[in-house]
Amino acid sequence: MSRIRNKKQALILSAACEEFAKQGYAGTKIADIAAKIELPKANIYYYFKSKEILYRHVLESFIQPLLMATQPFDQYDHPAAALTDFIKLKIEISKNHPNASKVFANEILHGAPHLPPDIIEKLIQQTCLASAKLQQWIDKELMDDIDPLHLLFMLWASTQTYADFSWQIKLHLKSDEMQAQDFEVATDTLIKIVLKGCGISTQMAE
Repeated sequence: MSRIRNKKQALILSAACEEFAKQGYAGTKIADIAAKIELPKANIYYYFKSKEILYRHVLESFIQPLLMATQPFDQYDHPAAALTDFIKLKIEISKNHPNASKVFANEILHGAPHLPPDIIEKLIQQTCLASAKLQQWIDKELMDDIDPLHLLFMLWASTQTYADFSWQIKLHLKSDEMQAQDFEVATDTLIKIVLKGCGISTQMAE
């Protein structure tokens, strides 16, 4: 029974991600989500009691992997390994959660009116911890003296653009869909630029 429930919830969540990404919170109707997956509207409310609760689940489907993406900052003692894995994870999120990423980006663009305080606090803590770790590596002269926060801002923008601005990316790649190789090239390119730009020696990390 739980397997059927989980499958149904995942189906609803996927459809909701797409609708919220296209229409925004105000423009999305539960009836449209239900029609998209050919379910009665009552079924949506059975699994998600309100539009607000469903929207929070959509946000969390992106924020959970986002919060996990900085684990390499705790796992490694050298910025080369940490930043390499961080970039890989962030590109992977854009690849696997494109619609949820757009929903999150749209929420931020509108001043985060529906983002719950507990999630905001988790994001703040994550950034503070990652910034502090980068500063430790700077103090140890393992990387150049670069402002940690602005480095993180740049990494957010350069990785999430492959989801949030996928239309523009696909336009210039002359493709209807991004392929696995496109994400691999993006990842390798960003790693090379970031490590070199931060003055990080990969040899020291080995």
